[in-house]
Amino acid sequence: MNKKEIKALRRPFLKELFRENRFNLAMTVVAALFGAAAELVISWLIKEVADLISGECPYGFGTLLLIAGGAFALYGLGWILDRAFLSEFRAKAMKQYREYVFDRLLGKGIQAFSGENSALYISALSNDVNTIEADFIGKLQGTIQVGITFVGALGLMLWYSPLLTLVAIGFSLLPIIVSVVLGNKAARAEKNVSDQKERYTGMLKDALTGFSVIKSFKAEKSIAALHDHSNTGVADASKKRTQVNVLVSYSSGISGGVLQFGVFFVAAALALSGKGITAGTAIVFVQLLNYVLAPIQTFPAFFAGMMSAYSLIDKLALALSKNVSDEGGPVAPQLTGGISVRDLTFAYEEGKPVLRGVDMALSAGGCYALVGGSGSGKSTILNLLMASSKNYQGEILYDGKELRTISAGSLYDLVSIIQQNVFVFNSTIRDNITMFSEFPEEEVGRAVRLSGLQKLIDEKGADYL
Repeated sequence: MNKKEIKALRRPFLKELFRENRFNLAMTVVAALFGAAAELVISWLIKEVADLISGECPYGFGTLLLIAGGAFALYGLGWILDRAFLSEFRAKAMKQYREYVFDRLLGKGIQAFSGENSALYISALSNDVNTIEADFIGKLQGTIQVGITFVGALGLMLWYSPLLTLVAIGFSLLPIIVSVVLGNKAARAEKNVSDQKERYTGMLKDALTGFSVIKSFKAEKSIAALHDHSNTGVADASKKRTQVNVLVSYSSGISGGVLQFGVFFVAAALALSGKGITAGTAIVFVQLLNYVLAPIQTFPAFFAGMMSAYSLIDKLALALSKNVSDEGGPVAPQLTGGISVRDLTFAYEEGKPVLRGVDMALSAGGCYALVGGSGSGKSTILNLLMASSKNYQGEILYDGKELRTISAGSLYDLVSIIQQNVFVFNSTIRDNITMFSEFPEEEVGRAVRLSGLQKLIDEKGADYL
């Protein structure tokens, strides 16, 4: 896929982070404005106090103290707004994101989990979601405040000395270059960690699901070796990510130090040469440079986190775009004629067909046994009848209607499949009988009697987990 197509897939996922959540974000921005205004006022006060000592300030101590009180009041207002709205913004963003991902996951066809690695989705809804919250959503409000303060500080610097401001902009080019180069490198490192954690999650899932087999065949050492190999992959990827993050941090710090020292050195030279720079102006430039430095130090980390989040979302969006249940037409909820399979050919891998030219006629109400050796395609045929894939050649007809033209929802009203390994949900006995749907008590009771569960329910109750 090209970049434009990937961005299109990513867009709805990003929207979920902010859907019906813009007011909470806006209020955190207002809080950031208050905080930024307070910091800039305090910077201005530092200059005026320094100039007051040298006799160049038009304000008295009382006026400056009153203005300082107002600045700290702004700080307090910002804290109140952050306390009220920042946590709500973060919690709602991640809640909506998880719900959207899970809804998209449920919209996939049966083929999603007969041919895909479910560990990808487990990792995406656990490890990756935590990364997106910590490195992107969690840093968003702070980055906005730093950006607002940066703009205000730059405005004050231009007001005090356009020449010195141009010098500061020139020194700022180095940190900006560092930010762009290392941000992409950090994103790649984060994606590698996600990939390794996905493999580790898949390995754990296999080991725990097949635990009885491992014990029965005394395969503990072999499985432990597989675990250690997967665990080492996660550790190595995490180590590499930490090394990249340390490089980002130190490179930002060094380039920021060059900026700060360079500007202060030029300010001192201008003050000594009588170029209209007062001691207070030189001092306030150092103070304001902290706010110019802040985004140079913060933005690389935020940019790296944002790119990491994008890469994780892109990986998930691409997976969720595959094997989606296609929309089709309805089919009657009761079979009258039967199921016909004509010249059915299917391959999981191109050029390696599992089924070749299969013909079957299954009459409604009939009972059939499909017999064949292991790997001969029995399960493949049953899965295809359940629309596990539509990439087959030939025809599968339900009462004469081609399967490709039937909607998944309508098909599953007509047919079901009971696997040899029955899955029991971690819920009540009743929920496992009804699959979380409502039925009349007499129908539930009949199912209980026919399945031989009456004794269990009499002992435990239908609400027993």
